[in-house]
Amino acid sequence: MTKPVTPKDIEEALSEDLQQLYRQIAKAVNSAKPGHIIADSEEPVRDSVAVFRQRLYQMALQIRQKSEEGAFSPSAEATRPKASSQQGPAEDKRCDG
Repeated sequence: MTKPVTPKDIEEALSEDLQQLYRQIAKAVNSAKPGHIIADSEEPVRDSVAVFRQRLYQMALQIRQKSEEGAFSPSAEATRPKASSQQGPAEDKRCDG
Protein backbone atom coordinates (compact mmCIF):
# COMPACT_ATOMS: atom_id res chain seq x y z
CA MET A 1 0.00 0.00 0.00
CA THR A 2 1.27 3.44 -0.94
CA LYS A 3 1.96 5.84 1.91
CA PRO A 4 -0.01 9.05 1.34
CA VAL A 5 1.83 12.31 0.78
CA THR A 6 1.46 14.50 3.86
CA PRO A 7 1.68 18.27 4.20
CA LYS A 8 4.66 17.71 6.52
CA ASP A 9 6.49 15.75 3.77
CA ILE A 10 6.00 18.63 1.36
CA GLU A 11 6.93 21.24 3.94
CA GLU A 12 10.19 19.48 4.75
CA ALA A 13 11.08 19.02 1.08
CA LEU A 14 10.32 22.61 0.08
CA SER A 15 11.22 24.71 3.10
CA GLU A 16 14.19 26.36 1.36
CA ASP A 17 12.14 26.95 -1.80
CA LEU A 18 9.45 28.63 0.28
CA GLN A 19 12.02 30.87 1.99
CA GLN A 20 13.35 31.80 -1.46
CA LEU A 21 9.81 32.69 -2.56
CA TYR A 22 9.40 34.97 0.46
CA ARG A 23 12.69 36.70 -0.39
CA GLN A 24 11.66 37.20 -4.02
CA ILE A 25 8.29 38.66 -3.04
CA ALA A 26 9.87 41.03 -0.52
CA LYS A 27 12.43 42.15 -3.09
CA ALA A 28 9.76 42.79 -5.72
CA VAL A 29 7.59 44.80 -3.35
CA ASN A 30 10.51 46.75 -1.88
CA SER A 31 11.94 47.53 -5.34
CA ALA A 32 8.69 49.05 -6.58
CA LYS A 33 8.57 52.82 -7.00
CA PRO A 34 6.32 54.74 -4.63
CA GLY A 35 2.88 55.10 -6.17
CA HIS A 36 3.57 52.14 -8.51
CA ILE A 37 3.81 49.29 -6.04
CA ILE A 38 1.19 47.10 -7.71
CA ALA A 39 2.28 47.92 -11.26
CA ASP A 40 5.97 47.32 -10.47
CA SER A 41 5.67 44.24 -8.27
CA GLU A 42 2.65 42.26 -9.47
CA GLU A 43 4.33 40.56 -12.43
CA PRO A 44 7.59 39.58 -10.64
CA VAL A 45 5.55 38.20 -7.72
CA ARG A 46 3.23 36.30 -10.08
CA ASP A 47 6.24 34.81 -11.90
CA SER A 48 7.91 33.79 -8.64
CA VAL A 49 4.72 32.13 -7.40
CA ALA A 50 4.32 30.31 -10.73
CA VAL A 51 7.82 28.84 -10.48
CA PHE A 52 7.18 27.82 -6.87
CA ARG A 53 3.81 26.28 -7.78
CA GLN A 54 5.46 24.13 -10.44
CA ARG A 55 8.23 23.07 -8.03
CA LEU A 56 5.65 22.29 -5.35
CA TYR A 57 3.66 20.02 -7.64
CA GLN A 58 6.77 18.26 -8.96
CA MET A 59 8.00 17.63 -5.42
CA ALA A 60 4.64 16.21 -4.33
CA LEU A 61 4.75 13.81 -7.28
CA GLN A 62 8.33 12.79 -6.47
CA ILE A 63 7.40 12.10 -2.85
CA ARG A 64 4.50 9.96 -4.02
CA GLN A 65 6.68 8.03 -6.48
CA LYS A 66 9.27 7.34 -3.78
CA SER A 67 6.58 6.00 -1.46
CA GLU A 68 5.31 3.74 -4.24
CA GLU A 69 8.83 2.40 -4.82
CA GLY A 70 9.02 1.60 -1.13
CA ALA A 71 5.76 -0.35 -1.42
CA PHE A 72 7.39 -2.83 -3.84
CA SER A 73 7.43 -6.32 -2.42
CA PRO A 74 10.52 -8.37 -3.34
CA SER A 75 8.70 -11.54 -2.27
CA ALA A 76 6.49 -11.22 -5.36
CA GLU A 77 9.61 -11.76 -7.47
CA ALA A 78 10.25 -15.13 -5.85
CA THR A 79 7.07 -16.62 -7.31
CA ARG A 80 8.13 -15.95 -10.89
CA PRO A 81 10.18 -18.66 -12.61
CA LYS A 82 13.75 -17.72 -13.31
CA ALA A 83 14.46 -16.77 -16.91
CA SER A 84 17.50 -19.06 -17.15
CA SER A 85 15.37 -22.17 -16.49
CA GLN A 86 13.18 -21.32 -19.50
CA GLN A 87 15.98 -20.64 -21.94
CA GLY A 88 17.99 -23.06 -23.98
CA PRO A 89 21.79 -23.05 -24.22
CA ALA A 90 23.48 -19.82 -25.12
CA GLU A 91 24.39 -19.47 -28.77
CA ASP A 92 26.69 -17.06 -30.52
CA LYS A 93 24.22 -14.91 -32.46
CA ARG A 94 26.53 -12.15 -33.54
CA CYS A 95 25.76 -10.70 -36.96
CA ASP A 96 29.39 -10.84 -38.05
CA GLY A 97 29.39 -14.51 -37.33
